[in-house]
Amino acid sequence: MNRVLVLSDIHGNLDALEAVLRDAGKVDSVWCLGDVVGYGPQPKECLHRIANLPGLICVQGNHDAAVTGKLDLYAFNREAILSIQWTRAQLSADDVEWLSNLPEKVEFDDITLTHGSPRNPIWEYLLDLNTVQVNFSHFTTSFCLVGHTHIPVMYTYFNRNGNGTDEGYVDWMIPQPNQQIRLIPRSIANPGSVGQPRDRDVRAAYAIYMPESQQWELRRVEYDIRAVQQKILAAGLPSRHASRLEEGW
Repeated sequence: MNRVLVLSDIHGNLDALEAVLRDAGKVDSVWCLGDVVGYGPQPKECLHRIANLPGLICVQGNHDAAVTGKLDLYAFNREAILSIQWTRAQLSADDVEWLSNLPEKVEFDDITLTHGSPRNPIWEYLLDLNTVQVNFSHFTTSFCLVGHTHIPVMYTYFNRNGNGTDEGYVDWMIPQPNQQIRLIPRSIANPGSVGQPRDRDVRAAYAIYMPESQQWELRRVEYDIRAVQQKILAAGLPSRHASRLEEGW
């Protein structure tokens, strides 16, 4: 049975990424939902680690796009701009080209992979139910996997009368770590963030997905936050990028 590692928003945090890879163990494929770089102190190392993982499918996140010049820097806040500029200086031309060539959206079998949302893959956040519901009309596969919010969550669309003749409604849940959930067709799932969680849980977040059984398992793993904070400060990156790691926001 295929075993897929689903991760997102690594944000240059190599320590968290390595902890996730160790915890996940042997997998057949890796699906990365974007933002390999940005905020963190080891963007090049994270990029190279991800690029060489087995069975990799990776989409482009907004920080990835900004580093390549695809997005206007002034769409970001001041601290993010400083991080993006610093990240650019750390990467080779080949690194930037790799990020530039990442697709915004990938569809295969019954899965859509994207960073922000199926409607606006690079930038839109799925944070409220109205926005989520609108986005169900922007993909046709059974499942859509997204990142961007740094918050593990699952949304499922239901027809009220079961025959598809009305607008229906969206239900949602926050999966618990190690809880195995069978994805229901017409679901959007977010594995949370590897490198900068924002759900008040400081542990790196990722998911294991079993395509044959459609089983989704959210996982959390500890890593040495203090070591990453020291690297952030030593690199001259904004101190807020360090402080928020110990607060999970």
